[in-house]
Amino acid sequence: MSSLLEKTDNFVLELFEKKLPNSCIYHNYSHTKRVYKSTKEIIDSTNLPDEDKEALLLTALLHDTGYSISSKNHEEHSVEIAKDFLSNQNVSQGIINKVSEQIMATKMEHEPTNFLEEIIRDADASHFAKDYYGETSELLRCEFKLNNIEDINTSDWLKSNIDLFKNKHRYYTEYAIDNWKPKKDINLSKMLVELEASKKKKKNEKRKLIKEESPEKGIQTLFRVTLRNHLKLSDIADTKANILLSVNAIIISLALSNLIPKLDNPSNQYLIYPTFIFILFCIASIILSVLATRPNVTSGEFTRKEIEEKKVNLLFFGNFHKMPLEDYKSAMVELMDDKEYIYDMMIKDLYFLGKVLHRKYKILRITYTVFMIGIITSVISFIIAFNNLQ
Repeated sequence: MSSLLEKTDNFVLELFEKKLPNSCIYHNYSHTKRVYKSTKEIIDSTNLPDEDKEALLLTALLHDTGYSISSKNHEEHSVEIAKDFLSNQNVSQGIINKVSEQIMATKMEHEPTNFLEEIIRDADASHFAKDYYGETSELLRCEFKLNNIEDINTSDWLKSNIDLFKNKHRYYTEYAIDNWKPKKDINLSKMLVELEASKKKKKNEKRKLIKEESPEKGIQTLFRVTLRNHLKLSDIADTKANILLSVNAIIISLALSNLIPKLDNPSNQYLIYPTFIFILFCIASIILSVLATRPNVTSGEFTRKEIEEKKVNLLFFGNFHKMPLEDYKSAMVELMDDKEYIYDMMIKDLYFLGKVLHRKYKILRITYTVFMIGIITSVISFIIAFNNLQ
């Protein structure tokens, strides 16, 4: 290291120790020495004149000294500090101008206009190709937060770094392209894997949160179980009614084929009243069984006003079976956009299904009672008839 470079290095170290804010945990002396080392690494592979090499190394040492004044417009502050220091060291105006130009070239949005600017830009971004990129990147994120520049969470910071690597940054010099770009691409791949893993983790956490905190699943289970129980009870009621229908139909068939033809005989006239009572109760049981299972016929249509007022149950076929498909689809789309409306429909569906079940079981109870009374009455009437005959 030349005498001027050594003095510059000592000047930067002393300046950072005295004036650099503690919040600058990335743009500090360690970062400066890394850029210096990377700059030297590139220029050692070139045939630049000694003056240009010295200007580049001076730039590497002085390019972030402006952070000792402010993180805002730090490049301009770095230029002023560099000019003042180099002038005091009797450095030629030509080198001072080159250093100033190259410091301004380190601005992120600047596009290099010459080879020297390309070198300093590549050196300043050499950490993109280092194994420790993740650690340095996190230091920069924390520095932004500490200096109230930008407060970005780790997920958004990862996304911004991926965007930086893919769309905003590129290496310019042949040395950086050959030696650093492959390693930069590896770091990009690692970040993409990390982003995908982060998305999966967030998705799983969201599912877990919904499962643990949201009542939606419990509500859906409530409706599903209740509806299943209602339908099962409806099936049981229909089965009971069908049993009574079948039993009474068999009884009447047997009576018509075996008992009634014998009533023509005068000697069997004592059986007329018992038989009549027996068949009458059987017919009453059949009628009640049919009433218990007979469906109600509804209009099958609804109006736009009924939908707006949320009075129509779109989940019951009896309310829409006569409606055009497009009208029903439109109503269902409106229903699906309103969660409150959906729950209202499901509650109504359960309520009216419960009303139907009440009607069925009430008629079934009457039917079984009539059937039981009919059997007892018929037996008693047959006994009385036989006793009177004797």
